Amino acid sequence: MIDVHGRRISYVRMSVTDRCNLRCTYCMPADMRFLPRPELLTADEIVLLAEAFVARGVTRIRLTGGEPLVRKDIGQIVEQIGALRARGLEEVTLTTNGVLLDRHAAMLAAGGVERVNVSLDTLDPEQFRAITRGGDIGQVLAGIEAARSAGLAVKVNMVAQRGVNEDQLPAMIDYCDARGIDLSLIEAMPLGPEAASASDSYIALADFIRPLTDAGDALAPALHRTGGPARYYALPGKSIRLGLISPLSRNFCEGCNRVRVTATGRVYMCLGREDHVDLRGAVRSGNSEAIDDAIDAGLRIKPLAHDFLTAQRERTAAVSRTMSETGG
Repeated sequence: MIDVHGRRISYVRMSVTDRCNLRCTYCMPADMRFLPRPELLTADEIVLLAEAFVARGVTRIRLTGGEPLVRKDIGQIVEQIGALRARGLEEVTLTTNGVLLDRHAAMLAAGGVERVNVSLDTLDPEQFRAITRGGDIGQVLAGIEAARSAGLAVKVNMVAQRGVNEDQLPAMIDYCDARGIDLSLIEAMPLGPEAASASDSYIALADFIRPLTDAGDALAPALHRTGGPARYYALPGKSIRLGLISPLSRNFCEGCNRVRVTATGRVYMCLGREDHVDLRGAVRSGNSEAIDDAIDAGLRIKPLAHDFLTAQRERTAAVSRTMSETGG
C-alpha cells in the first residue's frame, strides 16, 4: 500500500474495542460513554479486515483499544490474526494497560503475539491511582511478570507529564533495566475532551530526560527499530533501550508507515486528523473488492502531517475523538 505522498503503509493498528477498565486523565473523561456493542466489528469482521490488509502488503499488526483484553473473544481474534503469519504477516503485538495481563499472557504467547506494550506512567501506587482514576498498580506489575514468564517481550510506554511524573523517570529506568524491559517515553497529545489538560501537562521529551543528560548520561543512538515512530537510544550502564516518541517537539510524519482502524471499522489515516474512510459497510457487504476500494480511497486522502502544534498552542483538541475511540 502506497499513500498519495509515496509512503509505504506496512503497519496497521487495529482497535478491537473502545472500552477500557481505567480512566487515565490524559486519555478520556471520567464519565466516558462507550459505543453500543452492535456498532463494533465482530471478531470475524476484525479478522477479515486483517486478512485484507495483509493481502495488500501489511507486515505488522498491533491490537489496541481501549483496553483490548476486556473483550471476551480476544483469544479468538489473537489466534486467527496470529495465523496470518502463513500469509506474510511478520509481527503481531498488543498494547495494554496491564490490568488483565496476568490472566491472558499465556494465551497471547500461544496465539502468536511476540510483544506487549504496557502503559505505565509511574511506579508510585498513589500517583498511579490518581493518573488512572482508581487503578491498582499491583495488577499491572503482576501482569508484566506474567508476560515475561510466558515468554513475551515487554516494553513499557510512559506518557511524559509536566508536574505529574517527571520525578519518576529514574525509578522507571531502574525498574525496566532490572527486568530487561525497554522503555518508551511519549509526549502527551491534545486529543478529545482532555486536550486542554494534556496541553497543560505537556513537556517536550528533551526537557523530560534532562535529569539524565544533566547527570552526564549521554544517550547514544541505537540502530534498533520496531516499525513504529520511536527513536531508540542506549543508556550508559544499562542493558535496555530508551525510546523517544515526540510527535510535537520532533515531528516524524515524513516517515509515517501506519494507519489506525477503529473498533467500528473506520480507518483513520492520521492520529491527529479527521481524515478517514469507513470500512464497516464494505466488510459487512462481504465484497472483497469493496474493501480494497475503500482502502485505496483512504490512501488517497492520507495527510502529509498532523497539526498538533497549533492545537497545543491554543489548548484545543486536534481532533474531537479520544485516543480510546481511535485506537492507541
